[in-house]
Amino acid sequence: MFALYFRRALLGLTLVAATFSVLPTQASTFDLPPLDRIVNYQPKLPLQVFTADGVEIAQFGTERREYVPLSRMPRRLQDAVLAVEDARFREHSGVDPKGMARALVAAITGGQRQGASTITQQLVRTMLLTREFSAERKAKEIWLALKLEQEISKDRILEIYLNEIFLGQRAYGFAAAAQIYFGKPLDKLSLAETAMLAGLPQNPYYANPVANLARATQRQRVVLARMRAVDAINDQQLAAAKAEKLVIRQPGLRSVHAAHVAEMARRAVVERFGTEAYSSGIKVTTSLRAADQRAAHSAVQRGVLAFDRRGPWRGPEDQEALPAKDGAELERAAAEALKDHRDDETLRVGIVLAASPKALQVQLTSGERVTVQGEGLRWAQRGLDAKAKAPLKIERGSIMRVTTSGKTKAGAVWAISQWPEAEAALVAMDPKTGRVRALVGGFDFTRQPFNHVTQGWRQPGSALKPLLYSAALESRVMPATMVDDLPFTAANGWSPKNSNHEFSGPMSVREAIARSSNLASVRVLQHTGTQAARDWTGRFGLDPARQPDNLTLALGTGSATPLQMAQAYATLANGGWGVSPVVIEKITDAQGKVLFEEPPAAALTEENRVIPARNAFVVSSLLNDVTRTGTAARAQATLKRSDLYGKTGTTNDAVDAWFAGYQPTLATAVWMGYDQPRGLGGAESGGRLALPIWIDFMGAALKGVPVAPAPAPPPGLVREGDDWLYAEWAEGGWVSAISDERGVEYARTFAGDLGKMFDSLGNWFRNGPRP
Repeated sequence: MFALYFRRALLGLTLVAATFSVLPTQASTFDLPPLDRIVNYQPKLPLQVFTADGVEIAQFGTERREYVPLSRMPRRLQDAVLAVEDARFREHSGVDPKGMARALVAAITGGQRQGASTITQQLVRTMLLTREFSAERKAKEIWLALKLEQEISKDRILEIYLNEIFLGQRAYGFAAAAQIYFGKPLDKLSLAETAMLAGLPQNPYYANPVANLARATQRQRVVLARMRAVDAINDQQLAAAKAEKLVIRQPGLRSVHAAHVAEMARRAVVERFGTEAYSSGIKVTTSLRAADQRAAHSAVQRGVLAFDRRGPWRGPEDQEALPAKDGAELERAAAEALKDHRDDETLRVGIVLAASPKALQVQLTSGERVTVQGEGLRWAQRGLDAKAKAPLKIERGSIMRVTTSGKTKAGAVWAISQWPEAEAALVAMDPKTGRVRALVGGFDFTRQPFNHVTQGWRQPGSALKPLLYSAALESRVMPATMVDDLPFTAANGWSPKNSNHEFSGPMSVREAIARSSNLASVRVLQHTGTQAARDWTGRFGLDPARQPDNLTLALGTGSATPLQMAQAYATLANGGWGVSPVVIEKITDAQGKVLFEEPPAAALTEENRVIPARNAFVVSSLLNDVTRTGTAARAQATLKRSDLYGKTGTTNDAVDAWFAGYQPTLATAVWMGYDQPRGLGGAESGGRLALPIWIDFMGAALKGVPVAPAPAPPPGLVREGDDWLYAEWAEGGWVSAISDERGVEYARTFAGDLGKMFDSLGNWFRNGPRP
């Protein structure tokens, strides 16, 4: 032991002697880097993306940093850092001889190892020098530290240090670390959390609370002890901080999940400003609202997982060997086995420690052990049977997903889950401005970065019908027009069917859309004309070229994205005006200078109207019936609102499931399907898959929004019987019925016109010519 102390003392004395002997005589000959990088400090600030209400969505760049001036740094944090790193910071001139002597004594006596570098020296070493351990490097460090304290103030040195120092997990500076490890701003940290962060500079890679919580806690205790030693805290505060159980934020966890929007923003910025955007502090403000985006993300995840659970259990993700006995060795082995499996906020990854038909004990990546039992096992019960075989078998060492299915007084209730194979998308926008308030491009961006909202061209199915009926209104088809819901065969032999394979005979247009009759919509399209209907869809923002020029158009066999469908329904919601979707509102530089700003939405005037006001009103009245008594009656019944409008959509074999709809202040489209198109299941439909997601989201987004009163009819409409009619057809001339025989249709129309003529002649004979 004496020999060890002697070698330590000899090494320390040699280094100090070498450093101070070199410093006065050769400092001028050193190849010293200039201090400009510190004196004129320009932090590398990441590209940041925010919601419209200021909540951060994402950061892009190698260094995660949030610059905070010293005046806004909590005093407690400053005290903690100075206590553990440089207690005499305010007294020395850049180098602390007493600190160096104290470290040397500790090395000689075998006491606790202590750093001799001041905060000024650490800053110089971090920003200007290498980390090699040599007398020359140490001499440069000391010389530059002394020079730096002559150039800038103590406060400026401390401010730069607190914003520049690396603290693990890509966090540079304490503000970024507070968000990464605790999900909080600096001013919301407790003493215990502050002390843990203050302990990170010594070993940020391996002693941070994500990499090694035990080591981080040991270092936290050192910080608290130093704070007490310098009277920065009292005994009561010390005891409370030690007793506090810290909750470490799960890596990758965000308060708002909007990765697809963040990627849209990143691409737009890099295309405009180049890769320097990753370090120049550019900020992007999107049109998203944080609360709406949270609701949308949750609704999509719940909807997709609910559908997945209607399918089969596909088995564990992997299988690992575990030690036979419980204890520290098992815990370490389990943690090692989970290391290469990405955890998820909803679908937690875990490894099975014990398995039986009645219960599973699962260790999560956090080290927490949870029990799955009862109803939580039922879905995957086949994998727990004694005769179960791979790939379904669940046993000790199985790596799988679990999720919380509820809460009781005893805690969370856990259930077996799995990554779903289906995808879904949701987009919601303000109908008057086109500002996108929520956008979820898929179930999980990391697994599938493809943005189904903007890039997913899919068949809209019956969700397209309101646009086709809108076109038909301009061809004298009114809500009361009677249409045959009977077998139909086109000239080319095509024979469409209703989804229920039944026929209901003649029904009104209003009933036809409420019941989503395919046969009625085909006949209405045949009357309107496919080219006229295709062109009309372009008024709503769809691409007419992507819509078929044949009668299959009536079944929505063309292509549209969820964003286009939301845009189309926004036109109906706002009374007939076209809107352009907006996601990126503003881009600013690090100093707040505006680099780009989306102009305000154009005023809604008659000059930019795309469909007549009365057309939008009548179609909305039809869609209100869909959500009241039709295929989407669940919407009004669940949300207890009469101001909801929309239409389900299901393509052949349920390959694509849709619901698009609106409340006067919010238009939303939802889609579900597989990336490689295949049927979702014979019993599935837009009403069963997409509508529940829409209801879930709209229920949250419209919370606190009063029910809108029924809109007043615009000019050009009259009430005829129980329905609306264009005023010019009040005396006849509108298409009262559509059947397979075109002659019958025109005969009925002509009869109406002829009747008007005879009525006029009768009046003339009875009353004579008008004066």
